[in-house]
Amino acid sequence: MFRFYYFLHFFVIFTLNFFRDPERSVPNKSNIVVSPADGRILFVKDVLDEKFINGKAKLVSIFMSPLNVHVNRIPITGKVEYVKYIQGEYLAAFEDKASERNERNEIGITSPAGKVFFTQIAGFVARRIVSDLKVGDSVNIGNRFGMIKFGSRVDIIVPEQWQVKVKKDDNVTAGETILFEY
Repeated sequence: MFRFYYFLHFFVIFTLNFFRDPERSVPNKSNIVVSPADGRILFVKDVLDEKFINGKAKLVSIFMSPLNVHVNRIPITGKVEYVKYIQGEYLAAFEDKASERNERNEIGITSPAGKVFFTQIAGFVARRIVSDLKVGDSVNIGNRFGMIKFGSRVDIIVPEQWQVKVKKDDNVTAGETILFEY
């Protein structure tokens, strides 16, 4: 009986910790893209994006462990011009191929500075993506827009000329850490 209460206590604390949603302060700086998620940078690389950026681009991938805050935030002020939910597998989110095979929600925002494309990717443990964005929505940097429950990943892609401000293994905070400057 003691073990059951110990497990129940642990589960309640873990769940409360997981669903926390602290206030965040967006940097008072123009021409930036902030992190849409809390977590650790898995990789930074050059890519060719044909879904939304339509050309050479830079990608930053953020792994969200079950211990991170999982509320996602808007990376740049603009207008939502692309939303696509894709059913898929549940590979470990830190696997490179998860971005093409896992359940995911793709979002494209057009800002005065250009296009930003990001993807919420469900992982092995995470089985639920929540997002209330739709095409035509006007969005502001740092605002909450959804979450991925219990461990996951967010990839963000910007035009190639934008400067990356993070590196592999950096820890980032949603709505606060600057990922790119343009």
